[in-house]
This record gives sequence, structure tokens and C-alpha cells, in this order.
Amino acid sequence: MNYKKIIKNVVTKQSTVGVIGLGYVGLPLSIRFSQEGFNTIGFDIDEQKVKLLNAGKSYINHIREDDIYAIVNDSFTATVEFKDISNVDVIIICVPTPLDANNEPDLSYIKNTLDKIRPHFQENQLLVLESTTYPCTTEEEIVPLIKNSGFQIGVNYFVGYSPEREDPGNKSYTTKTIPKVVSGVTENCKELTKTLYDQIVDRTVPVSSPRVAEMTKILENIHRAVNIGLVNELKMVADKMDIDIYEVINAAKTKPFGFTAFYPGPGLGGHCIPIDPFYLSWKAKQIGIDTRFIELAGEINAFMPNYVVQKIEQALESDEKSVENSKILILGLSYKKNVDDTRESPSLAIIDILMKKKADVHYSDPYFPDCPKTRKYNFDLSSIELTANNIKSFDLVLISTDHDLFDYDLIESESKLIVDTRGLIKSSNKVFVA
Repeated sequence: MNYKKIIKNVVTKQSTVGVIGLGYVGLPLSIRFSQEGFNTIGFDIDEQKVKLLNAGKSYINHIREDDIYAIVNDSFTATVEFKDISNVDVIIICVPTPLDANNEPDLSYIKNTLDKIRPHFQENQLLVLESTTYPCTTEEEIVPLIKNSGFQIGVNYFVGYSPEREDPGNKSYTTKTIPKVVSGVTENCKELTKTLYDQIVDRTVPVSSPRVAEMTKILENIHRAVNIGLVNELKMVADKMDIDIYEVINAAKTKPFGFTAFYPGPGLGGHCIPIDPFYLSWKAKQIGIDTRFIELAGEINAFMPNYVVQKIEQALESDEKSVENSKILILGLSYKKNVDDTRESPSLAIIDILMKKKADVHYSDPYFPDCPKTRKYNFDLSSIELTANNIKSFDLVLISTDHDLFDYDLIESESKLIVDTRGLIKSSNKVFVA
């Protein structure tokens, strides 16, 4: 098949798209391709996810079942059979890229995926990596594998990189409306990658190489991590000086230029901001550069759960109590408001610290009836209903995640003590801001 025919098949939606990894990135992407008329196959190693999707069910709170039901058995199917990669024209990899115990990149999910699909590569396929990673990953990990498989990149096999930009729970921006950075190993690869995403998003942003696209995604998240680290440090300074940091930020953001508001919190969570900066930090060390801003911001943000526990101790001491044996309610397990996602959530770190201090810890979160097991934590806890009597039974309530479903008037009126990490409650003398 000649190159023009491959491009034409994409534009006319004749190409079959395979998306590997059906989580917070891969599932919305699969839905978009299906909605635009592409025959789409979703690949995942989790049989339960595959069964739910093929039954038209959603396992992610902000992804509507109606959207899944509309595409199942029409333009979308899910499978655990990676041999079906031989039946797709486009392969998009959306698997996790966590850190290992030494805060170094863990590419095992990408490498394991490549091992699974390599025997099933076909001529003229386009392979696009969307997983966030350090610059040069595409060139160092994917390009050699394709070449060693006997293909000529840009001629009879195509490789691109397009970093995901999902923001779970954000109702203002969707997979369709968020501009998509696209790149390719060769000009043909870039053009084909751009043409593909042009079919499903409003705007593509082509860049000169995969390493530029990889660096773009890292920069976006470092920008947030460093600024959040700065405002978290300033929060601790402001607290010592009896200054409301939220009032300061809200005043500063009235300046129409030169200032972007970032807000403090109990620590960083999610699949990007706590992790991605360390990908560049690790890569920089390989070329002899120390990334001091990244490291410092990481230290400050990682310390925040401990700072929150210090504020809990201070609040309890004001009531002549200690953390040990005190009954403490954590509001919110999610790493951010209004999502069912606990990846790297500071709430879990806070629970762990409090339990080690022998506190009687409970939580309430409408998105998690039971506390899910994560890579780091496995707590045998279930969500507490937020009734007046239940709230009154706790020595202290911690506002960790500011879900809109919480009744903050009830929480303020019925709590004995409150530690507020989100700047929500201003008027009560029983509130300690953390």
C-alpha cells in the first residue's frame, strides 16, 4: 500500500484504530475515535474492564455509560487478546508510566506492551505513544524495536508521539476540545499522526520531533508542580505570620498580567504532576545536569501530608487532646475534587501517617464506598455517611478533597474541630487552615 493510500484511509475513516490501555486516557480516546466513525478496538489486560465495556458499562465516574453504550457493538469492542493487533492500522499506547521506589522512571508497562504486540506488527501500521515519559523515549525504546522487526520507519511503518492531555472531571475541556500536540520520527510519520488526530480533535499542534513533544508534556507538568510547590511553601510562611494565603492569592490574581494563580493543598496527586517532573530530573542526571527547581518542588510537595498532620496535632492540642486514640474523619480520598481517582492521593498518605500515630481514622467519599487498594496502601476502611450525628462523633474533621457533593454547611456546624486544606471555611474559630 502506498503512503497516499494510507493517508486516504485515515481521512475516510477506513482505518481500524487499536487503543492499548483503557483507563483515564485510553477510554476517552477510544470513545472519540468511535464517535467519529472509526472501527476501534480497545486492548487491556484487565478482563473485568473488558467485560464491563462490552456490556456498555463505565467504570470511571466522569465517563458516561450512555457514551459507551452508544458505540459498543457498532464501532467499538474491547478485548484482552493482543494478537488482534494484527487487525488494526493504528496502534495507540496509553499505559501508565509510574516511578519506582527510587523515584526513577518505570517504563515496564510500555516495554511489556511492546513485547506483547511486537509479534503481531504488520506493514504500514502507525504506532503512537501517548504515555507521558522523558524526552528521547520514543527514539530509544520504540524506534530500535521497529527497525529490529524488519521495518523501515517512514516507508512501511510509522511511529509518532502525542502526549495525553486529559484532565479528569474538567467539564470545560474535553478530549475533542483540548489541542493535541503531535509529532513523528520522520516527516511522513508526523503527517500521518497529525492526519489521524485531525479527525477527532478540534486542533492539532505539530512539533518537529518526538523529543520536543515529550519535553512539552513534561514542561506543562513541571510548570504546575514547581508553582504548586512555591505556593505550598508560601502557605506555611503565611500561616506563621497569621496571613490568609487564600486572600493573598485572590488579591494577586486581580493583576491582569504577569501572574497565574496556583492554590495550596495537602500534597500532589494524580498520574502526572507528582510523577512526570522526576522523569526529566532523571534524564537530566544522565547528561550531567541537576534540576534543582524540580527537586526542591518535589521535596516541598511531598512534605505537605506531614504538614497537614502537624496542623491536625495543633488543632487537637487546642482541645487538650493528642492524635493517639483521637477519632479523625478524612473528607475525600480522591487526589482532586469530583473524580473517582486515588492515584498518588495525599489523603492516603495522611491516613497512613495518622494510623502510625495510632489515631482512629475514618473517611467519607461519595466516590469510594470502600477504600481501594493502591500500589502503596491497603486500608480496610469504608466510607462514613455524612450525617449530623456521625460528624459530631469525631474529634476532628479534615477537609482533604473538596468534592462538590459534600455539605460544607453541615460539616461546619456539626464538627468539633476542622482542619481545612482547601480554604473553604473562613468564619469559624474552630477551623485550622492547613
